[in-house]
Amino acid sequence: MNKLSVAEFFQKHGEELSLAKLTQVLDGPLPITQSDTNRPGLLLAGYAESFLNERVQVLGEPELAYLSSLTTAQRTTASGRFFGFPMPCVIITHAMSVDPMMINEADRAGIPVFVTELSTTALLQNLAAILEQVFAPQVSVHGTLVDVYGTGLLFTGRSCIGKSETALDLVERGHRLVADDVVTIKRVHENVLIGMGNELLTHHIEIRGLGIIDVQAIFGIRAVRGQKRIEVEAALRDWDSAEDYERLGLEGKQSRILGVEIPLVEVPIFPGKNITVIGEVIALNYLVKTYGYDPAQRFSQRLLQRMEEKKSRFQMLARGDME
Repeated sequence: MNKLSVAEFFQKHGEELSLAKLTQVLDGPLPITQSDTNRPGLLLAGYAESFLNERVQVLGEPELAYLSSLTTAQRTTASGRFFGFPMPCVIITHAMSVDPMMINEADRAGIPVFVTELSTTALLQNLAAILEQVFAPQVSVHGTLVDVYGTGLLFTGRSCIGKSETALDLVERGHRLVADDVVTIKRVHENVLIGMGNELLTHHIEIRGLGIIDVQAIFGIRAVRGQKRIEVEAALRDWDSAEDYERLGLEGKQSRILGVEIPLVEVPIFPGKNITVIGEVIALNYLVKTYGYDPAQRFSQRLLQRMEEKKSRFQMLARGDME
């Protein structure tokens, strides 16, 4: 299970979420282990069943308004009940002021409390996006990821088959490198694959005989991007004359990564073949299919229509001969 300490969370994302620390403690009794958050209104009111204490707790205007309506004794009881559970941390929205007694109770329990100027809705949306990235299932694959005409094209294949050279050629033609050699893939929103490079190799390409080159330094900032959704896998294969390769494109092959299926195009490699242009066409073909136009299906329909026309003409001629 992935874990994120509250201290690390605050260090990496505190500025992004406009967080300010209210307690002395910074690391809670529980690490953050999931992207879901919790609104503890029912617990504050006295209902402790099914309280999701393992989640980040968010206090908004309804919860604080309820606490303000209580007497000092009732508020002390509610705070003691709330901070009696171990939890990662508490975030208060709308930059609302908090009873110092609650902060003291949190410090005694060792639970960090933060305040943000963001609204509750904005905080929940931003926090979910951040934590979903942190806890998304991920895998590293050997390949090269390039943004070609806005399509995330993942080149795979054996070592030395030409993935990096193809990516370099695509960058030179105005496309954008995301990652080379090792691509880290995360699954977000259930069926979306996001690819990125690792921190060490970011935006570098290894060209055998030349060495490591820095794509951003040579081609500029427009030649790279930090991450991209992976939409098509282009698998480079050594040419095999005995292999029956797809000729029409009617059989839509699929690749499965982290349980998500994406289109798979197998490209046989032989000397003189322009893989760069083929990569651009793969991306464009995916885009026109996305907009509802399938060239292979359209060609097949035209072919069948032509055959039907010829069949009808032949039948008409045959009937005429018989008469």
